[in-house]
Amino acid sequence: MSKSIAIIGCGWLGLPLAKSFLNIGYTVHGSTTSKEKLSSLAEAGIRPYLISLSEEGPKGPVSDFLQDVDSLIINVPPKLRGGNQGNYIGKIQGLYNAIKTSSVQQIVFVSSTSVYGNIDGEVTEDTVPKPATESGRQLLITEAIFRNDNELRSTIVRFGGLIGPNRHPVTMLSGRTGLANGIAPINLIHLNDCIDILRNIVEQRWWNEVFNGVYPDYPSKAEYYAVEAKKRGIPGPEYSKETVKRGKKVQSSKLILVKKYRFNTSIHS
Repeated sequence: MSKSIAIIGCGWLGLPLAKSFLNIGYTVHGSTTSKEKLSSLAEAGIRPYLISLSEEGPKGPVSDFLQDVDSLIINVPPKLRGGNQGNYIGKIQGLYNAIKTSSVQQIVFVSSTSVYGNIDGEVTEDTVPKPATESGRQLLITEAIFRNDNELRSTIVRFGGLIGPNRHPVTMLSGRTGLANGIAPINLIHLNDCIDILRNIVEQRWWNEVFNGVYPDYPSKAEYYAVEAKKRGIPGPEYSKETVKRGKKVQSSKLILVKKYRFNTSIHS
């Protein structure tokens, strides 16, 4: 098996992921859109490439980035909130076109549980997605670009809300009032578990799969964020008694039952 991998998007998740592959003997190609980060990637032992995605195709040395690499992890979020209606599908399509002229044979595409939209109740990989946001809609269409290519071995990972160092939704919710659906369960996952899942997919060759990545503990939003706010010494969010939806509980019937994967980092850590 090749011990070389490329990771497009070496940010909050991608950089520690790249380091984890270095630690087990991989040669790692890593991309960034910031010139200032090239030196820090190189200092970590990652081969750095300045690459940005566009509808016309990737900008930068993408051929060199993909050269002699048979597995690629695509970790680029849509960033379509706040009225931003960019063409994420077109950007990834441009990357896909470049992949098809390269040596890459395996793809891990990092997606999101937002593709399930506002479904109530238990959700597994067998649940039909019903995205309710533009971001979720474009992610679902983009997933299909890779899933419909029988020449590539592609695995989709739909992560819940990401938490970890310097990142937790309670900081954005702090002090807000009148929030709805406080009894709805949270669907979060810790950075360390994300890294373990992605590394296991490549190492164990779990190809042509779709996995939900959510920590299997589901306290209510009101309960969970009150505890997390108190731990940080900040005002907690307040939820109204009105409940419009009971919320979804995203589970992984494939990741846990079929692959015997065990999460190792609590959402309370």
